[in-house]
Amino acid sequence: MLQFWERSFLDNPVGDYLVLVGMLALVFLLRGPIARLIIGLLYRIVKRSIPDVQKKELMALLRRPLELFLLIFVFIGNIDHFQYPRVLDFSIHFLNTRFSSVLNVLKLIVLTVSFFWILLRLIDFVALILSRRLSSRKNQSDAQIVLFFRDLLKAFIGLIGLAVILRFMVGESVVNKLVGAMGIGAAALALAGKESIENLIGSFVILLDKPFRTGDYVTVSGVSGSVEKIGLRSTRIRTDNKTYVTVPNKQMVDNILDNGTLISQRRVLMKLELPAYTHAGAIEQVLKDIEAVLKAEPEILEGYTLNLNDITRDAYVIQLIYYTNTTAWNSYNALRERVNLAIAGILEQRHIRG
Repeated sequence: MLQFWERSFLDNPVGDYLVLVGMLALVFLLRGPIARLIIGLLYRIVKRSIPDVQKKELMALLRRPLELFLLIFVFIGNIDHFQYPRVLDFSIHFLNTRFSSVLNVLKLIVLTVSFFWILLRLIDFVALILSRRLSSRKNQSDAQIVLFFRDLLKAFIGLIGLAVILRFMVGESVVNKLVGAMGIGAAALALAGKESIENLIGSFVILLDKPFRTGDYVTVSGVSGSVEKIGLRSTRIRTDNKTYVTVPNKQMVDNILDNGTLISQRRVLMKLELPAYTHAGAIEQVLKDIEAVLKAEPEILEGYTLNLNDITRDAYVIQLIYYTNTTAWNSYNALRERVNLAIAGILEQRHIRG
């Protein structure tokens, strides 16, 4: 049995391979409990400063990337003790490098990706907690800013991760040259990405000036609907037809935008045409009856306009303009319906037909 363990396979004892497989199998079986233990310790630390944090949310974000990181970390930690097999020590001519170097780079890339995955999930968790706390204070604007900077920070972290991976692949000197080239070509990049930069600036303007917020009903560039998300480049709007429209932030800032959610009053304009044979006394009585209807409605504001506005060859035109203090769409329509039915009843009572 001892001879079997010491038998060499790919320049390494068989026992080392069995230890590696055993360690991986053990970690694979225990990856869930280990990840929950680590997340539990992190949760206790976070709970001290953020009491309303939920452990299940932290678990949902971190469990899978942490389990993957544990497996990769144990595998790399064990494989580093192995002697590299001579049979795999060959050159790759079109890459001008050795196969061992390629494997080493792949190992570092996988470990880096798993680490940055955890980091991005931590950013998501912090942003979730901050936005929830701000939302509970009914401060949607600040919660919106948190989500915006979450995306911005994730993009920045992603660029750092990409730079680290490039450093493993092509070397530090090449990365430094690329950074220098980016400095030299900054003007060209800015010119090429002019529209993207304008959209990014537009997103800052939206968050600082706050012409609208998530959930507001807006009309811009012929598009009407509820704002579902304000991103780095564009704003997503759910239209009345339930389609999902993406509008660049530059257009949201540069064009005239109507925010229907911020409406303080709703205006009603009605023109009522009475037949030309209607007597003057009947017209006067109709005006008095309509005024009584308006005064009886508490949701109709004072200062309404009701008069005989015009006389044509075929009709007497009564103009009615009033404002309502209810802005909810259903309540507004119900009020208009009550007024219209009352006016129809008045005309029927006075035996006036159009």
